[in-house]
Amino acid sequence: MTSIYSSNLAPGGALDLQSLRNRLSGDIIVPGDAGYEAARRVSNLGFDRHPWTIVRALTAADVVQAVRFARLHRLPLAVRGGGHSVAGHSTADGAVVVDLSGMRAVSIDPGNHTARVQAGGRSIDLAGPAHAYGLALSTGDTATVGIGGLTLGGGIGWMVRKYGLAIDNLIEAQVVTADGRLITTNAKQHSELFWAIRGGGGNFGIITEYTFRLAPVGAVYGGAIVLPATPEVVRGYLQIAKEAPDELSTIAQVMHAPPAPFIPEERLGELVFMVMVCFTGDAEAGERAIAPFRALAEPVAEMVGEMPYPAMFNLTEAAAQPHAAEVRSFFTDDLPGDGIESIIDAVGKATSPMSMVQLRVLGGAVRHVADGETAYAHRDRDYFVAVLGLWLDPSEDGAPHRAWTQAAWDSIKQYRQGVYVNFLADEGEDRIHEAYPAATYERLAQVKAQYDPENIFQFNQNIRPAIRQV
Repeated sequence: MTSIYSSNLAPGGALDLQSLRNRLSGDIIVPGDAGYEAARRVSNLGFDRHPWTIVRALTAADVVQAVRFARLHRLPLAVRGGGHSVAGHSTADGAVVVDLSGMRAVSIDPGNHTARVQAGGRSIDLAGPAHAYGLALSTGDTATVGIGGLTLGGGIGWMVRKYGLAIDNLIEAQVVTADGRLITTNAKQHSELFWAIRGGGGNFGIITEYTFRLAPVGAVYGGAIVLPATPEVVRGYLQIAKEAPDELSTIAQVMHAPPAPFIPEERLGELVFMVMVCFTGDAEAGERAIAPFRALAEPVAEMVGEMPYPAMFNLTEAAAQPHAAEVRSFFTDDLPGDGIESIIDAVGKATSPMSMVQLRVLGGAVRHVADGETAYAHRDRDYFVAVLGLWLDPSEDGAPHRAWTQAAWDSIKQYRQGVYVNFLADEGEDRIHEAYPAATYERLAQVKAQYDPENIFQFNQNIRPAIRQV
């Protein structure tokens, strides 16, 4: 994306950096510093970018100073939380990157069932402390996913059918605006901004702290059931998971059997359908809910049982490791037989053993929030589908894997009915409009015009500010 800002500064130039450094609790890293190479990396190793400087913020005041500095000197500004941005928006060449990874404090109020989470907090940073009080928030399915980016796009997690999206449990947020103010937004204060940050992405400011409502969750009945990857199995899964009690949320993947401890060695690399389950209730009820999956076919392998909620992240431990990725995704209500067969055929031809197609069945509590109450705009959709082209070695030629991802997407994209902004790559303006109905997009553009009229926050799925009438 082309920035509206320009600068003739050389990378790591000295422009006022010392005066900025003197005003920070955190630090500044520039090219040539010992820690620069490590600090500039993000989770997706396919993005090899060189920021002008990295501000490692430790406080909201640090974020304020970084925004004011970038604005004063007309420098492009990017924001990094967990660093998992599918489109690579966590970093940018020649930019000031505000790195929030040092702001990971979590404070639990067990009496009120709430949590305050700093902007750099990850799913696991909240899950552990909340579990100590028998509480939880449905966040990302991988331990290292940043709660900030996840929440701003909506937040589809392990308990989405029971407790809704992460944004459905957001009470308020502290926001640094484009003009360098720190404000509080909630249902009563800056209410339009509060509406916009619940699904509108990072367009409107830098969130420095979130306050969430937590749910009473201790142990869950969870794990994985690995089945043969046949059209009948996939079709049966979609129907069973859709009709399951809201307590059951699932993430399923057509993939090649990975080298997990519970997979028989002789089945490694076999094309399989892995159904990861999370039931928020007692083990007996959980067993009844997942039993229909086993009836679809004789399982290849299985690891299911009662476990503390944070243990669910063990299922996606491999995904938490840095890797390169190409992603395409969509929402749909209709994935017919031809589409299922196309998915299985595509994964069978994958250029990387890590690549897969992921299916999530939604519904449940997601639909309990009225349309228009948040900027997340696809609450009635039944399914989420993602083509994930994944490979480990960033020095490897990624072209074949990207071509595979595109071909797999081309074979099923006709079924799309909107897109989840958190799984949207850098795919152009039309795809951003698929994330938001016209009325939602226009309302977001109006909020953008109020809080960021110069589009300072543009390294995101960018919504341009509406032209304000004089």
